[in-house]
Amino acid sequence: MSERYQQQLDEKTQRIKSQFAEFQTPNLEVFASAAQHFRMRAEFRIWHTDDDLFYAMFERDENNQQKIVVRIDDFPIADQSINDLMPKLLAAIKAQNILSQRLFEIDFLATLNGEMLVSMIYHRKLDDAWQVAAQQLQKNLNIKIIGRSRGQKLVLSDEFVIEKLNVGEREFIYKQIENGFTQPNAKVCQKMLTWACEVAQGAQGDLLELYCGNGNFTLPLSQYFPKVLATELAKSSVYAAQWNIAANHIANIQIARLSAEEFTEAYQGKREFKRLKEQHINLSDYQFDTVFVDPPRAGIDEDTLTLIAQFTRIIYISCNPDTLYDNLKQLSKTHKISRFALFDQFPYTHHMESGVLLEKY
Repeated sequence: MSERYQQQLDEKTQRIKSQFAEFQTPNLEVFASAAQHFRMRAEFRIWHTDDDLFYAMFERDENNQQKIVVRIDDFPIADQSINDLMPKLLAAIKAQNILSQRLFEIDFLATLNGEMLVSMIYHRKLDDAWQVAAQQLQKNLNIKIIGRSRGQKLVLSDEFVIEKLNVGEREFIYKQIENGFTQPNAKVCQKMLTWACEVAQGAQGDLLELYCGNGNFTLPLSQYFPKVLATELAKSSVYAAQWNIAANHIANIQIARLSAEEFTEAYQGKREFKRLKEQHINLSDYQFDTVFVDPPRAGIDEDTLTLIAQFTRIIYISCNPDTLYDNLKQLSKTHKISRFALFDQFPYTHHMESGVLLEKY
């Protein structure tokens, strides 16, 4: 497996170098993943036969017409804790009809901190008998369980896990909510956070962060700026970010519940937002010098690109090299690329995570 992994990492490295060669980038910094047991999330269908049930995934046939059921007894790319739990959980479910009846899917969310959240999804209404059996299962396996069916969600203890990530000499605590976005490869995530902090050192002024999610980057980056304003639109992510800020005893971060496009309008004075007033956020209180962006796969919209081009330093984390390439065609008119990194967040896939530091000419 390690040989195959190195080969695909070399292919990704070459692709990035070739695709971005016209920008005369500095030497590419490559941050590898472990070859196995790197993924902290896993989702499986539960496949029922006349006398058995098992974890399953699907692959297409040779003609790409039909789905073929693939039995999964172990999952080497998933964290070791998920692999250890899979057979124990399945055996316990098979032993009780109330737990196995019309069970459709099982999702795992693990942490480096040792916590585990399991979501069990059914094609039937969950009753009190299910809840009693599931609570006992939760206790026996020392996990957290959520039961789901159409229009129904039963949280037996918590709907989140607590992750702890080490960045430099400090440990940061994160609440990770079921079905919320989290980086799937926690150890590579630590490398990304460390790199972002390294390139942020020596910055002047305050930090603006767009698309902050649960504060994954916000928390460690806050060490290098007097004040941080981070924007996020999803209510669940804003809630998690605020919890994370408090849990880590950080006092210089404010979260604005705005999209990147809305913040651009507010910053340019085109619109006033009641949400900013309610949160006692006054944009004139900030002296922004650096902007951090980690946009969705679609990249950054034109108006927001125009906005961030005004900043002295741009730290850009990208999950899509194609939209990063398009965005850099505009940003390279005003900024030089000082650092360029590849983070192999998604081994054995074509997906790549990149990091770029741009500094104004």
